Amino acid sequence: MPEKPFSDPKKTQKLAPFWRALIEVGFIIFLYYSNLLMGEYEGSGQGPIRGLGWALQDIFTATNFAIALVTALVGYVVIEVLRKRL
Repeated sequence: MPEKPFSDPKKTQKLAPFWRALIEVGFIIFLYYSNLLMGEYEGSGQGPIRGLGWALQDIFTATNFAIALVTALVGYVVIEVLRKRL
């Protein structure tokens, strides 16, 4: 049976919170954009008429990305505070 290579536990502990934060923020951004895409087809009524390409072009803007990133970071901080308190 081959032995596991030596790994530094301190290095692993430092990377884990970073990857967890990245995944959680990414998931919040995904939910934000999926909500915007659903709104193009349900709320405005223009998605079925103009098509998926138009809807994607309409939602992927710099302004929407800035909003998504800021709200995702705020959401991550709120969730972390709640995790530590509960």
